[in-house]
Amino acid sequence: MVDTTRDFDFDPDLHDADEALIAAALEHADVPPLLTALATALDDPGFVPTHLRPDLSIPMDPTAGLSPEQLAEGRRLAVSGLLRLQEHTNRPERPASAERLHPMLEYLAGTDQIDDYLELLRDELALGEDLRAPGWHKENLAPDRPFRVAVIGAGMSGILAAHRLRQAGAEVVVFEKDTDVGGTWLENSYPGCRVDVSNHFYCYSFAQRTDWPDHYSPRDVLLEYFRGVAEDCGVRPLIRFETEVQALRFDESRSTWTVQVVGPDGGSSNVEAHAVISAVGQLNRPNLPEIAGRDSFSGLAFHSARWDHTVDLAGKRVAVIGTGASAAQLIPHVAEQAAELTIFQRTPAWFLPTPDYQDPVSPQSQWLFRNVPGYANWYRFWIFFQNVEGLIGAARVDSDWEGHEGSVGLFNDAVRQLFTAYLEAELADRPDLLARVLPAYPPFAKRFIRDDGAWAKTLRRDDVELVTDAITEITPGGVRTADAVEHPVDVIIYGTGFTASDFLMPMEVVGRDGVELHDRWAGDARAYLGITLPGFPNLFMLYGPNTNIVVNGSITYFSECGVQYILGCVRALLEGDVAALEPKVAVHDAFNERVDAENRKMAWGVATVHSWYRNATGRTAQNWPFSLLDYWRATRAPDLDEYDLTP
Repeated sequence: MVDTTRDFDFDPDLHDADEALIAAALEHADVPPLLTALATALDDPGFVPTHLRPDLSIPMDPTAGLSPEQLAEGRRLAVSGLLRLQEHTNRPERPASAERLHPMLEYLAGTDQIDDYLELLRDELALGEDLRAPGWHKENLAPDRPFRVAVIGAGMSGILAAHRLRQAGAEVVVFEKDTDVGGTWLENSYPGCRVDVSNHFYCYSFAQRTDWPDHYSPRDVLLEYFRGVAEDCGVRPLIRFETEVQALRFDESRSTWTVQVVGPDGGSSNVEAHAVISAVGQLNRPNLPEIAGRDSFSGLAFHSARWDHTVDLAGKRVAVIGTGASAAQLIPHVAEQAAELTIFQRTPAWFLPTPDYQDPVSPQSQWLFRNVPGYANWYRFWIFFQNVEGLIGAARVDSDWEGHEGSVGLFNDAVRQLFTAYLEAELADRPDLLARVLPAYPPFAKRFIRDDGAWAKTLRRDDVELVTDAITEITPGGVRTADAVEHPVDVIIYGTGFTASDFLMPMEVVGRDGVELHDRWAGDARAYLGITLPGFPNLFMLYGPNTNIVVNGSITYFSECGVQYILGCVRALLEGDVAALEPKVAVHDAFNERVDAENRKMAWGVATVHSWYRNATGRTAQNWPFSLLDYWRATRAPDLDEYDLTP
């Protein structure tokens, strides 16, 4: 029994901790990943007994099917393990071999069917070693061959690509239009901005942290993380800041790309590169809606991604147009400042109840992450398998489903009921609001939003009004809606998202035979694996078409997979003395046919609700409809039989 009357100082390390402090810390532990960490550290599968194996069949169950008695037993077992660890602080670690990890992975995944995931999970765990580092170096393959790679963007994906290329010995130059690294975490500085993926998963596998201050870190913490990685990995000196790429042109005679850039002084120059990696992402160009009279507004107006910090909202009548992910984060903070807040909602969002969304990580959990070898890594895997891969089935359409019209299958309906019950509980005393915020479309047809109760609390305020009538025009003094009411406001904030379908815009990209990429796409971007394109040799994309994830992953995971594939392509160019490679048209087209067919079997593919997941043609050009394992397998290494090679 933990002595709850005693105050504990969680500064001492494990060696100096007594049993009472250990037991107190374990009250804040996620038991399954902690037991797995102890089993690995002590090389004792007895810490992952079958009768305490979690059950991941219940979506988003915080207890993972373990009873209070089982959790208590697990904590007692963990106390004994930590006391054993105190006696083995200097024991050398054994390599985390696949055979050794097998029982731990089976336990934490809650299934014996783990063999297909074994190598992937070792990559993700990164228990003391960077398994995704390139296993080759340019000096050993083509020491005398000039080979420069241009990376466009110094956000999460650009930093990653430059780091891996640098490890492989390639010459790298990074072009970044902003003044610093960070990408979206630099540009989005609105109040309340934070990540909606747990930070132990939203980070690089090779740069995991045990000291995240929050479960879902705010923007400033993430920005400092990416700044630190860029510095520590030697990427920062490779970056040309305030330098924007205007055009890319492929020289067929030399198999090189001419990169036209505009520098800080406004001058234009050209840089030659043997390969180009676009790391500009999907969510980097703000979308301003086409509303009549938008430019006539006489007050102050700005987009959430271009927050104007000179504007004092105190005492002002403020309008927020949009209720998507960014808007839902900033609205509670704006409500605290403004005299009046009017929220204009086109489509309500589904909210995922997340009680700890804005909570700091407790001192007890911090102590465990700091003192239990591998606990942070196994916690990362726990998030991956429980809340990520296990949910993709909830978005899949059951063609025989005859249940609720607002769902697409039994699993999807279970999530709908969970989300509905949450909103009903949050707004039990406000049926008028509930009717306006309860979606009629299936969960996962649009991006869901994490919430810890802030949304309902904000809507209940006397100085906040939720308007669901369509906007017909912006007037000099405010916003007019379809009911002919003009809502007078002093400031308009556009929380209207990004032009996600406009990949690689506004760059001009000219490939073989003078073909311009955007003319080729004609508003419907496609690529093989979201990475490569026929007719555009040695041009690679990260977070390209159909690599967005809805319910099953973190974009850092997809970027790490994509970079591994690109490194394989670069190796093929150097090792085989190949000037250029591009996917065969038949391979590219067959892949996209499979993606389109599978997307039509997902909630976002069949629902009619408006969503940025679809482009102007109505096609789902953003989302990956398969599993994370499928993408990992597809990007392990390029199959050169799928490519046309230029000697």
